[in-house]
Amino acid sequence: MSENQNVDYSASNITVLEGLEAVRVRPAMYIGDVNERGLHHLVYEVVDNSIDEALAGFCTKIDVQINEDNSITVEDNGRGIPVDMHEKEHRSALEVVMTVLHAGGKFNKNSYKVSGGLHGVGVSCVNALSDHMIVNVFRDGKVYQQEYSKGKPLYAVKEVGTTDKRGTKITFHPDGTIFTVTEYKYDTLLDRMRELAYLNKGIEINITDHRELKEDGTPLRADHFFSEKGLRDFISYLDENREKLMPEAIYIEGERKGIPIEIAMQYNTGYSENLHSYVNNINTHEGGTHLAGFRSGLTRTLKSYADRSGLLQKAKVEITGDDFREGLTAIISVKVAEPQFEGQTKTKLGNAEVRGAVDEAVSEMLENYLEEHPTEAHTIVDKVILAARARQAARKAREMVQRSNVFSSAGMPGKLADCQSNDPAECEIFFVEGDSAGGSAKQGRDRRFQAILPLRGKILNVEKVMRHRAFESEAIRDIYTALGVTVGTPEDPQALNLSKLRYHKVIIMTDADVDGAHIDTLMLTFFFRYMPELIENGYVYLATPPLYLVKKGNKQVYCWTEDDRERALMEFGDKGIHVQRYKGLGEMNSDQLRDTTMDPEGRQLRQVTIENAASADRIFSLLMGDDVPPRRAFIEANATYANIDA
Repeated sequence: MSENQNVDYSASNITVLEGLEAVRVRPAMYIGDVNERGLHHLVYEVVDNSIDEALAGFCTKIDVQINEDNSITVEDNGRGIPVDMHEKEHRSALEVVMTVLHAGGKFNKNSYKVSGGLHGVGVSCVNALSDHMIVNVFRDGKVYQQEYSKGKPLYAVKEVGTTDKRGTKITFHPDGTIFTVTEYKYDTLLDRMRELAYLNKGIEINITDHRELKEDGTPLRADHFFSEKGLRDFISYLDENREKLMPEAIYIEGERKGIPIEIAMQYNTGYSENLHSYVNNINTHEGGTHLAGFRSGLTRTLKSYADRSGLLQKAKVEITGDDFREGLTAIISVKVAEPQFEGQTKTKLGNAEVRGAVDEAVSEMLENYLEEHPTEAHTIVDKVILAARARQAARKAREMVQRSNVFSSAGMPGKLADCQSNDPAECEIFFVEGDSAGGSAKQGRDRRFQAILPLRGKILNVEKVMRHRAFESEAIRDIYTALGVTVGTPEDPQALNLSKLRYHKVIIMTDADVDGAHIDTLMLTFFFRYMPELIENGYVYLATPPLYLVKKGNKQVYCWTEDDRERALMEFGDKGIHVQRYKGLGEMNSDQLRDTTMDPEGRQLRQVTIENAASADRIFSLLMGDDVPPRRAFIEANATYANIDA
């Protein structure tokens, strides 16, 4: 044992955190993290309380505002938090709710039958993690108010006026000493408010950003949401860029074992499964028993119908559960009185009884739908059979990819100029547009750790084709082989094996024009759909070649933007200036390409990172239309899915 180690361990070493102090010391335990995700989670916690009032039947309108100082105001027209004296705590119930952990109305089912807030820590956590909060309650014709700083009340609850409205208004400013970022993203909050409006039909939700104003002084961004059809409107929104296989979504609504269940599902011509599950309006990203129940009920019912119809016997193909969900978009929403979540952030449902309830509801109501809509039923079964055939073809194509990797360097693509190092951590590969640029890149690279693989034109748009078509593409097989990546295990045929990944920097280097942008987007789409782990691990980059070379005499400067070019022209003066516009990498000689785009000391790279996979399918569905400016479509969607960091 080290001499410096303290061996005296006694009661004096035990620390007890009082009140909300525990939240401030360990905030990630309560809100997930102290980055962007946790920051926005504060808003969700407050809004969820208003939604709970709506579920109880007392609230019809919720207003969310981002204020000029980046504080948040949430106001509803519910009953208003009680302000009378709490019998046990001997202080106002409002103060108890706002400052005491595990205090709230969600424990008493006479107040809320179902709710999103269950642990009684939501709004009190928001209070603890805010450097300032003010609450106004409108009840019984009066306005009550209390302010807090870092979870501590600044004064007792007091009456500050009269009113003819009812509800609660909470304004809070996140504590900059807790959060690494304190600026709210409007689009992130917008997505959640839209989601809540669809999940709770008949409730009006407004969101306004006061940080940017028009010339007339009104907010630049403000949105209003109200849905009459709920999940049916939601699924139309999610699938608006996909080609549907049936005119109307399948809608299931009912109650089983005391659990209200609402499901909307739609098949489309795509090849991905897009399932969105919610419990009491909470997006359970990791699924849980309700999602398991939906899958089992769907698979069993469709399999039974396909067997009875005789379509499977004619097809002579083996069906698996995944085949029934290919091209399916579905939203599963359940309301559970006592849900058991994994952790405060509630990403996975654990109630065993919910699985049986959802399974039963899906089986019964989907069975009725299939019998009443034979045309749509046959269309679905045909889609399932097609998926099964494609899966088998994809397995054979994957085996081809596996075999090509077995032979190591002997099986490498012929145009790959590999590097000398065998250490993946220091090695990088450039996927370069065209043979001309590939030739310059090969001459300008550092052979010790830089590999070059020229791309012949545009790779396959994997968003438009089935998986086996992608694996049959020679260009895509070359990418797998060059990277040393294999696909599929006996347990999981879709699993990606990165154990033999040969490069920890995968750099897409294309021309700075529309074709280059298209190739960038197609490559990023491929990596997202087939190798998402590369993006998650931070291995994927976009190279940024310069647009101009400005020269005057012996002086020269590279320019990446129009602003750079204007600054260079002003610096050099009016006369004797030569401006070269690089229309493509092939116009740059090896020295220029090395100095600007390949040399780790002088280049500009943008790292591609995944932030919110929940919205990914909407973003990449933009690629289904070739007329969409591709790089713009990818980058403009940063706020909801992928971010390219400068």
